[in-house]
Amino acid sequence: ERIDTSVMVAAAAVVAVAVAAVLLWSILRAIMQAPHAIARYRRERRGQRGYRAVSRGLIAVGSGDARRAQKFTAEALRIAPREPLTLLLTAQSAQLAGDRDAAVATFQEMAARDDTRVLGLHGLFVEAQRRHDHAAALGFAEEAARHDSTPVWAAQAVLEFRCVAGDWTGALERLDRNLKRKLIDRRTYRRQRAVLLTAQAQALAASEPARAAALAREAAKLAPDLVPAAALAGRLLGEAGERRKASRVIERAWRVNPHPDLAAAYAALRPGDSARQRLSRVEALAAKRPADAEAALAVARAALDAQEFSVARSALAPYTGSPRKRVAALMAELEMAQGDEGRAREWMARALDARRDPAWTADAFVSDHWLPISPVSGRLDAFEWKDPLAGEHHGPIIEHRPESPVQTSALAKRETSPRLRGEVDTRSVSGEGGAPRAETSEPAPHPHPLPASSGARERARQAEAAESRIRPFPIGAEQASRKDEERKTGEHKDEERKGEEKGEEESRRSPFVGGGAGERRRRAAARADEARVRADMTPIAPAVIPLVHAPDDPGPNGDPQPEPEPEIDAPPAEGWRRIRALFK
Repeated sequence: ERIDTSVMVAAAAVVAVAVAAVLLWSILRAIMQAPHAIARYRRERRGQRGYRAVSRGLIAVGSGDARRAQKFTAEALRIAPREPLTLLLTAQSAQLAGDRDAAVATFQEMAARDDTRVLGLHGLFVEAQRRHDHAAALGFAEEAARHDSTPVWAAQAVLEFRCVAGDWTGALERLDRNLKRKLIDRRTYRRQRAVLLTAQAQALAASEPARAAALAREAAKLAPDLVPAAALAGRLLGEAGERRKASRVIERAWRVNPHPDLAAAYAALRPGDSARQRLSRVEALAAKRPADAEAALAVARAALDAQEFSVARSALAPYTGSPRKRVAALMAELEMAQGDEGRAREWMARALDARRDPAWTADAFVSDHWLPISPVSGRLDAFEWKDPLAGEHHGPIIEHRPESPVQTSALAKRETSPRLRGEVDTRSVSGEGGAPRAETSEPAPHPHPLPASSGARERARQAEAAESRIRPFPIGAEQASRKDEERKTGEHKDEERKGEEKGEEESRRSPFVGGGAGERRRRAAARADEARVRADMTPIAPAVIPLVHAPDDPGPNGDPQPEPEPEIDAPPAEGWRRIRALFK
């Protein structure tokens, strides 16, 4: 059967068939690849969840939250147990929780893998150090140092372990290898090599002095400020008879870093020299750094040995205001050498409380001599010449305690008094008689201020009164006139008292008689006279130590009594009130 159609219809039919074939193939391909796609999607989702768990776990470890760290560690192990970050999180979470065994197991698993080997060795090294297992720590560090990319911690650890063991040759080899691998810079290399050479020279000084001197000289060239190297080189060269070389080595180091060890080595370059010759040599060395305190101390030490006491005193004089222990000890030795034992004891007492001198200090450990490594941490070149208490506030040796305003005012009053000032003060005060006051000259008072407390002030007043009784002061015209006034006042009071007793007897005899106006005028005049006498008795300037006590004064041992207030006279009672007043 024949089908006739147009070209357009035929083309459309071909296109439709092609599209249907493509769709059918896509469907069949999707059905065939569905398991792989589903697996890839699940892996990506698990990776995102694992990355989120590891990130949150590391943040928890960094913040110190052990509970959240363990939670996210368990989630990361469930999602991605073999991932390097998961192993790292597991180890750090175990360290944070204090589970050292779990941490070591995780680090061992990491050290067995190529991608985390160095990281695992570092963890094992840290755990071995925490257990104080130095042999195991050295093994882990050396294994990590043999790696192609040697980490800095492994190279430094191997170097320090060899220094602790006293293997100076091995330490120098390790240092050269660190420089070749560019783990340290050139400046650090020169310093650490100088320290190692000095340590090696110290070890060989007794057995091989010539080689030790050569090593010490090389160390002094590498680090001119390394005092132990220069001092050792100078001493060994001096003993070998090469005094000129020894002098140059010590002088070079002295210009950079003055130190008592350098001064001692310089003074002992010629063993047969006298004390005065050593003093001359030390003065020449001190002239190269004249403004430094170590120069003055070196000169003072040599001058004491040479018995040049004036030279020693002039050298120490600028530093006696706030001395350190060495200055105070040298001053005590100087005073003792000159026969002043009292001043020597005073300086020794000041030396006990004085600030410490610089010393070799490393990791809060103070040594009397230099060491190449710290005995605390094993760190190379850890010792520094410094004040062990550097950074703390140091007050003056003898504390100055300022006087309080009360004490100052009391002292000022005592000093302005003619008696305490010890001067002659002539004052003309016109009283009733117009007689000028006499001059009074007294010895100087004790320089300390009056006690601040009332009890102490009372004891001081009693002591002064007792002293005045033991050593009476001359009585001047002013005190004589005061005695006359007190005597007249006493007579006037006796007459008034007799008059009052007489009036009371009259009142008892005739109680209904109220007394006339004349009697009241007489009493008023008596009271006015008494008030005028009291006003005249008020001294112009109170005496510091009263020489004569008033009748109502209990003396220096009694408590001060308040001055009685004048009684207010009531108007005369009348009638039965007068009778009632008689029976009160």
